[in-house]
Amino acid sequence: MNARIGEDKVLHFVGGNLFGMVGAGVANQISDGNRAWTFAGSVGGSLLIGLAKESIDQNQYGGWDNSDLLATVLGGVSVGVTIDVFKQKKKRKREQLYRDAIGLKIEYDKQPIETISPETSLSILAISPRVLSETY
Repeated sequence: MNARIGEDKVLHFVGGNLFGMVGAGVANQISDGNRAWTFAGSVGGSLLIGLAKESIDQNQYGGWDNSDLLATVLGGVSVGVTIDVFKQKKKRKREQLYRDAIGLKIEYDKQPIETISPETSLSILAISPRVLSETY
């Protein structure tokens, strides 16, 4: 009986994962990639499916189980955290690739800000250094 209970919670967790991914994807599209909304979509998607499943269980079997609902929501939370971690890693890598592409080498706490030229600063902002001169 105990193995069956564990298996049931695993299924709820996996279901929360799947619907959390759907919710995160929808929220990510609607919010243009906002981290907080993507996470909220992940949790919301898993919460909605968890509430629906427990409502069905209550009507069919007379058995609402808060621990099943918790397992489902935790599946959505785990997806939300995973997405956020990988998005931040991808963002840091993209920023490093950009710094490498423009030839900007900054060693934090070792290079004073005065050594960065206005041209480099403008390049970081994706503005042409020609803006400083009056020729276009």
